[in-house]
Amino acid sequence: MTSLAIHRLRKEYKDIASKPIDNMVARPFEENILEWHYVIEGTSGTPYEGGRYHGTITFPSEYPMKPPKIEMLTPNGRFQTHTRLCLSMSDFHPETWNPMWTVRTILLGLYSFMLEDSPTTGCIVTDDEYKKQAAKESHLHNNKNPVFCKLFPELI
Repeated sequence: MTSLAIHRLRKEYKDIASKPIDNMVARPFEENILEWHYVIEGTSGTPYEGGRYHGTITFPSEYPMKPPKIEMLTPNGRFQTHTRLCLSMSDFHPETWNPMWTVRTILLGLYSFMLEDSPTTGCIVTDDEYKKQAAKESHLHNNKNPVFCKLFPELI
């Protein structure tokens, strides 16, 4: 792990802690600053309303020069769980990665893509009813995950 990656991720964590992102929480795993966990709260007026969606962003030791791996862990009706997501800001597309992107911009981009229907690797196609049911069940699913409970006790 490079000191550049450590320095950058610490700075990004301080930024997110001091200026939280609406409907999102993100923090590094205590034992490894390269492994971040996030929770996206579904916004009103979307099929994800009321849901909480837990996932991971795993940064390479060469961050910010190389992109992270992004996964969703909570069933949601848009992304396969425990599957690398193919996004312009993920390790699927290192050629489109911009070192100026941050945890904040990654999460905002991820949620924006979640609200779309564009197909890509790691996505699934479901109807709104399925997504609404997944939103209702997301809390129970997350509460069974010990890492979620450890990192996000305020969301239990």
